[in-house]
Amino acid sequence: MTDNIPFNKPAITGKEIEYISDAIASGRIGAGGPYTNRCASLLEDLFAINKVLLTPSATAALEMAAMLCALEPGDEVIMPSFTFVSTANAVARMGARPVFVEIRSDTLNIDETLIEKAITDRTKAIFPVHYAAVSCDMDAIKEIASRRGLMVVEDAAQAVNAFYKDRALGSLGHLGAYSFHDTKNYVCGEGGALCVNSPELMERAEIIREKGTNRGKFLRGEVDKYTWVDIGSSFIPSEIACAFLLAQLETVHSLTEKRRGVFDFYCESLKPLEEARLLRLPVIPAHCTTNYHMFYVLLPDGPTRNELMAHLKRCGISSVFHYVPLHTSPMGARYGYAAGDLPLTENLSERLLRLPCFAGIGEGDMTRVVSEVSSFLEARALTNRPAGPAGFSG
Repeated sequence: MTDNIPFNKPAITGKEIEYISDAIASGRIGAGGPYTNRCASLLEDLFAINKVLLTPSATAALEMAAMLCALEPGDEVIMPSFTFVSTANAVARMGARPVFVEIRSDTLNIDETLIEKAITDRTKAIFPVHYAAVSCDMDAIKEIASRRGLMVVEDAAQAVNAFYKDRALGSLGHLGAYSFHDTKNYVCGEGGALCVNSPELMERAEIIREKGTNRGKFLRGEVDKYTWVDIGSSFIPSEIACAFLLAQLETVHSLTEKRRGVFDFYCESLKPLEEARLLRLPVIPAHCTTNYHMFYVLLPDGPTRNELMAHLKRCGISSVFHYVPLHTSPMGARYGYAAGDLPLTENLSERLLRLPCFAGIGEGDMTRVVSEVSSFLEARALTNRPAGPAGFSG
């Protein structure tokens, strides 16, 4: 009997238990211990980020970022609709309105050419999302933001160890958010980080993270007691989570290379299907360096995507679609959006399928995935059912 192939399986580097045991033995299992600090320092050094604050999740990091943007009811924030709910929730929680913009057909990132026309006198920030760890056009976005006096918050949840023109994603905006969720490349079950690149935001970011207190100054001996000085919440992860995470971050380059092997295998093996116009492979612009977070294909239409996903499931292969565009959701309707408002976003979302992609997947399993995808699409083409519209290219 053929074993099932999971969609994702977190990589274990070998030192996780050792570091967790050490944290327990030290008696420091709460927040802000040596493992938390070592993770932050490692990320700062690796990616040239002014200040990294570890958080319980990327959601928490985005919520902190929204607070640091000083969003108020009635403010607007520009973002793609093709993103995880946390990007919009962070804004909505402040009483501000997410303003959804179409995505590009190549990278599936926000279309930077449409941002300017979405700006109003109520716009406070732009939240670009680096989909599949491929960078948005950050030069264009930063130029618009600088000229219009807007904050830039990078949703780099998928993009730890990915780069734009040799600069790390998460280091380019005023603020950035990372995720170390179980589904990401480098994990601790649940976890994240806020990247603080603007020096003027660092002190307040630390206060917000410490429940609105100046406890950080107290711990450094800068004040003789700490007290409530601002709004905030408990945005600090446990030392146990950070002990696990450190073992992952210490092997960030080797884990990335393993994922690169998976990505390259799929690209090479599925290239004939792209040449036959039966699917489209991911696009990575020359100035972008990805961390190979995911491997997706775009099918000619929604029914083909759904039938292929069902076929793979019958074969014991787990594949998944991705974001349902936020503007089509019930919450999107509350902000005045409806299906049909962003047709390209909706079209691409309906056609996207993610294949199993993780550091430990074997060549035999990848070969089986490719074989089933190929046999399904080739058989479908032979039935004379159209593979897609004329000139199908994604």
